[in-house]
Amino acid sequence: MQLSPESEAIVRATAGVVAAHAEEITKVFYPAMFAAHPELLRVFNRANQAVGEQPKALAASVVAFAVQLIDPDAPDFTPVMRRIAHKHVSLGIQARSYLVVGHHLLEAVGTVLGDAVTPEVKAAWDEVYWLFATSLIAEEAKLYAEGGTDPEQPWRGYRVVERFEESDDVFSLLLAPVAGEVPSHHTGQYVAIAVDLPDGSRQPRQYTISSGPRGDSLRVTIKRVRGVDGNPDGQVSTWLYENAEPGTVLDVSQPAGDVVLDDSDQPLVLVSAGIGITPVAAILEDLSRRQPRRTVRLFHADRAHDTHALYSSLRRQVLAMDDAKAQNWYETDAATAPTLHPAREGFMDLADVELPDGATVFMCGPRPFMRNSRATLIARGIPSERIHYEVFGPDLWAQNPEGAAA
Repeated sequence: MQLSPESEAIVRATAGVVAAHAEEITKVFYPAMFAAHPELLRVFNRANQAVGEQPKALAASVVAFAVQLIDPDAPDFTPVMRRIAHKHVSLGIQARSYLVVGHHLLEAVGTVLGDAVTPEVKAAWDEVYWLFATSLIAEEAKLYAEGGTDPEQPWRGYRVVERFEESDDVFSLLLAPVAGEVPSHHTGQYVAIAVDLPDGSRQPRQYTISSGPRGDSLRVTIKRVRGVDGNPDGQVSTWLYENAEPGTVLDVSQPAGDVVLDDSDQPLVLVSAGIGITPVAAILEDLSRRQPRRTVRLFHADRAHDTHALYSSLRRQVLAMDDAKAQNWYETDAATAPTLHPAREGFMDLADVELPDGATVFMCGPRPFMRNSRATLIARGIPSERIHYEVFGPDLWAQNPEGAAA
């Protein structure tokens, strides 16, 4: 995959200017596109749009892709591309949407940069965009085919079989397909759930599958998002909290996600905070059944023991394994928490915990939490390529894990 010589020269000359204005370009692009195609609001997460995360993620991705095309020493963009494709498949993105996105994105470039965008410059960045788009279209087509999903009908009906209250704001739903079986999937993946809201809008949200592969059902564990600092409550999580009861039928995507449990026997370190425990729960359930002798260290941070979702099942799985140990940190009531191993007070600090030799790390939690944990682990000698992470929402961390989470 490469640019034509003419376009490469133009992109080299203009990449810095486009990068400097990338976020401004996407802020012009999204409102214009949604005004012309309001149906796309049913696909895009309105909350991420409101706080600016989606524009930042798109800007970072397009610029990183362009840099890779003109700089042979730039980081490989393939892992980022694969992660974007998984997100898109979970949302039911279709190939024809790229025509709409491309048109409005290039119009926004012209609006922001004005006379600097000559026909030659526009043609060069059009070429960049279509190399970017066709790569995603191909990867997404492969994922749809592997999941047995018709892109024209990406949603399947799942019935809520059981509901479990994990804490005041966290609940789990056991979901079974209305017809057929759960598609085969990997431990650590997620699904999107799309709901029709009272205001007539439709919104999807992605939730980790918090159980290991079962065949007949899957479990998702959801935190009800409460608004802080004047922000509204989460629309979809609140709707599900109030309405998803046994018998409710929900629209669910095929499983997706590129950060999954491997089949090696190497030691595994699991680092999580808050609702980031959900992929960890799936991994432990799977390991306790298939690899009970694998060395596992679980480190989790939460506000308090009573907000620690899935604790009882995690405890059973740790006890069922030959070499699994857990350490929790609670901001309050750590001394009195009835945990398997005495909890520590305050925020997580991995500076003095036992780390098995040759361990692979999986992290999930807020980006600042993962940034700090990653820095500590690297300082302790774990290579960055053995530290994997999952992010809820647009991945602003993919191109710059050292800085983007700050």
